Amino acid sequence: MNHGSELFITLLGAVALMLWGIRMVRTGMTRAFGPLLRKAIGHAGKNRLTAFAAGMGVTIVLQSATATALLLVSFAGRSLVALPVALAIMLGADVGSTLVARTFAIDIKGLWAIGLFAGVMLFNVATSERTKNAGRIAIGLGLMLLALSLITGVSSEMRSSPAVAAAVHALGSQPFFALLLAVLLTWFAHSSLAIILFITSLASSGAVGSTLAPMLILGANLGGALIPLAPAAGASAKARRVPLGNLLARLTTAVGVVLVYEADPTLIEAFGATAAAQVLNFHIAFNALTAALFLPLLGPLAELTIRLLPAPEVAPEQALPQHLDPAALVIPSEALACATREALHVGDIVLDMLNRSLGVIANPDARRIKELEKSDDRVDRLHEAIKHYLVRASKFEMSEAESRRYVEILTFNTNLEHIGDIVDKNLMELAGKMLKKRVSFSVEGHSELQRFHEQVVENMRLAMSVFATRNIALARTLLQIKTGLRAQEVEAADRHFARLRDGRAESIETSSIHLDVIRDFKRINSHLTSVAYPILEEAGELRQSRLVETGAEFSAVPTGLAPGRF
Repeated sequence: MNHGSELFITLLGAVALMLWGIRMVRTGMTRAFGPLLRKAIGHAGKNRLTAFAAGMGVTIVLQSATATALLLVSFAGRSLVALPVALAIMLGADVGSTLVARTFAIDIKGLWAIGLFAGVMLFNVATSERTKNAGRIAIGLGLMLLALSLITGVSSEMRSSPAVAAAVHALGSQPFFALLLAVLLTWFAHSSLAIILFITSLASSGAVGSTLAPMLILGANLGGALIPLAPAAGASAKARRVPLGNLLARLTTAVGVVLVYEADPTLIEAFGATAAAQVLNFHIAFNALTAALFLPLLGPLAELTIRLLPAPEVAPEQALPQHLDPAALVIPSEALACATREALHVGDIVLDMLNRSLGVIANPDARRIKELEKSDDRVDRLHEAIKHYLVRASKFEMSEAESRRYVEILTFNTNLEHIGDIVDKNLMELAGKMLKKRVSFSVEGHSELQRFHEQVVENMRLAMSVFATRNIALARTLLQIKTGLRAQEVEAADRHFARLRDGRAESIETSSIHLDVIRDFKRINSHLTSVAYPILEEAGELRQSRLVETGAEFSAVPTGLAPGRF
């Protein structure tokens, strides 16, 4: 491997290490202080200056303007913060991110070993989640400092590389292309902080001159404004206006700065004595200028984003899901809470379907059958939305307890979708047969089905409570009721067969439908009771096997019967 290739690979590794360190710091901060930070943003709406200050503070803690933007997407989407206030917070977040970059430019790179050692020790000996997250933050800071040391070393050696010199010369003659390249690099890295620090290292080593650095800095800022748009893509128009407004503000300022820069290409030299200071101070000045220009113009900026992203007129049933907050994804515990609320919302729809199902079968009507089919379509859409949301949430590091809850929500959501399918595909098919044959249940048969149905409906309410609360006593009750329902099923079947022996015409005409209804209700109940198993298993209240452990019972089994009979 030649020296140039080795330098390039080392640079890629250093940038990757920087991104991972930033991610660890952000994860630790959001886990330890996420609710407090969300609360700070929620109470920042007194005036523009307090909102601006809150944005700065939250971003300095999170070390990511993108994370702050995602929190704002959540608040704006739920109308918890006015759009002008949200835009003021974002302007503060942009300035806060520049201060983070300025802090890391201080020559403390040699402290990376202390950060890593302290972080690993804290993480390993921690007995609380807060201490573990403090260790995670320290590890992340250590990795960032180590990455900066590597980038600085590589940048110094790149200065003497003919290939780098040629590339820099080519970019210097194409400033717009240099700006676009920085936008793309920031987008792919998903961290403007990492790219700003990388540009600073290149400038301090002399690899990037004063004529090229401003365009790269402007490109990194525009790329940083683009990053929150992708996670917010699935949010409402109200939520997406926040990152759009921030992008418009930065873009407008960037255009003005480019015009000034073209008139005086040496402008950046006025921002400091060294190349690194010039780059960082230019970065700070750009965001401070953007804030100074647009803090007085938040009203018109908000109006412009509303015009560009008007609220669509959507039918209520298409405005779902209601609780899957994209901004909560950065805090796994909150993301799981959102998914839990949405799963309970699906449960309400399925419960309504189950409630109406027997009435539609007993008194079939094409319109009512169609209504239940539409409800199942809603369940299917929400099931997919929850599943995809959980997959996105799983990309953020989860604790062991959160991972278990993740599986529980996913399983419960899948079971609800299965129940909706049973009502739609099976029970409504039986309703169609009743309608086509023009038959009805006997009085006794309908009464038995109604009792069975009422018990399953009650079990569903209980299952939703178990899912929401994870209450062990309720979980035990749910499984005990399942045993009683088996006896109720046998009793209902025996009575039905008795009516068949008596020659009851209604029972003979509806016999297969009657038994299929009981079978489908029992299947539904099995899906419902499955929510109790992981809770009881975690509490140590389930046997590993339901087989009888003693050998005495097996002595009564006739030896001539094949095992398959059991």
